Amino acid sequence: MRRHFLTGIEIEAGELLALVERALELKAAPRSSRVLEERTVALIFEKPSTRTRVSFESGVVELGGHPMVLRTGDLQLTRGESVRDTALVLSRHVAAIGLRTGPDELLEELALHATVPVVNMLTARHHPCQALADLVTLREAFGTLAGLRVAYVGDGNNVARSLALLGARAGVEVVVASPAGYELEPVAGAQLVGDPAEAARGANALYTDVWASMGDEASADERRAALGPYRIDDALLDRAAPGAIALHCLPAHPGEEITAEVLYGPRQRIWDQAENRRHAQKALLELLVRL
Repeated sequence: MRRHFLTGIEIEAGELLALVERALELKAAPRSSRVLEERTVALIFEKPSTRTRVSFESGVVELGGHPMVLRTGDLQLTRGESVRDTALVLSRHVAAIGLRTGPDELLEELALHATVPVVNMLTARHHPCQALADLVTLREAFGTLAGLRVAYVGDGNNVARSLALLGARAGVEVVVASPAGYELEPVAGAQLVGDPAEAARGANALYTDVWASMGDEASADERRAALGPYRIDDALLDRAAPGAIALHCLPAHPGEEITAEVLYGPRQRIWDQAENRRHAQKALLELLVRL
């Protein structure tokens, strides 16, 4: 049966926890699964990418498959071919489709008409593959997910939304601290506050993202002014629980949302987090293509 991964809530709690454990197994033995042997996965990039492209492309290879990387100009979508027709054609050739785009509606339309699994590699509202990697990193760092508290500090964006949605399913308490005008809408299971120090209190991990993402360039100065107090530094980490770690989905701007001392120092798991994108996504693809 066709099954998609668009927001993350398609995965039930028990299944999500099993995915996290499977990702760690695949990290320990990267080529132990050949579920994509002699199969192709289409990876469509309408937005630039470092971690998403590298992790998906290398992960598909480790699963024995061929990653077919497609940019906007490679498809007839740019000449007026419909999303429906694109989905129908790709479904005849590949085992799964990944899409990194802006509008969630485009992803949803692709999934509606595809007869193979569609994976959200990033949209304006959701980044569930990042949240999967975040959970893997937390499990790796602390040995369990149950009872952990994660404080996300900054813009209530797609990364914060996906962390809140999947974190709640995994038994993680997620607190999102944002200034007025940048708040995340209420998400079941997530606590929303305005004070970053309040969010950090007792947290096992502090998490942030850039202040100005792709598409925010016009309002970059305004965003920096509003988000200036929402920076992860050693002082904020000192307010967290003993042994707390810093996380960041990257790319980072040292000196803005995170200090260089934290980004490259001993109190972070950011580079493990970036690597864990590959392992988490391999576990996800393994689940989806076997159904």
